[in-house]
Amino acid sequence: MALRTPPASAGILLYRRTGDGAVEVLIAHPGGPFWAHRNEGAWSIPKGLIDDGEDLEVAARREFAEETGTEVTGPLIALGALTLRSHKLVHGFAAEGDLDPETVVSNTFPLEWPPKSGRFVDTPEIDRVAWCGPDDAKRLLNPAQGAFVDRLLEALGRG
Repeated sequence: MALRTPPASAGILLYRRTGDGAVEVLIAHPGGPFWAHRNEGAWSIPKGLIDDGEDLEVAARREFAEETGTEVTGPLIALGALTLRSHKLVHGFAAEGDLDPETVVSNTFPLEWPPKSGRFVDTPEIDRVAWCGPDDAKRLLNPAQGAFVDRLLEALGRG
């Protein structure tokens, strides 16, 4: 019996500096009815699956643009990889930038809802984004992804 390789994703943790020099990060809440009433531990960095043979940075930029409607063009800081409880491998990057959460437009996918109903609804990959301080971001993010915030702060000399 062959072992299946778990899916791998790449994403970007966008960050900005506030007027007082503090760091905020942009996190995304997944769309769809399954996530509608989940908050703490449900958020993520904007990320998605890596295509076969695709460069990790290219995948991270593509997925960020697909999920937010905004392209990241500046340099990326590699934050390494981590494994989620689902066994999915996530490659994280950070970039400095800013965007207005009200302007975010996510791509969509068809979701059968209710399950096994044969009825499909067009569902956004993310339904909202928010700027958060590091502590709030780590509380809201999927528990494994909180490490990306710590790694960013360390890379910025704040860890």
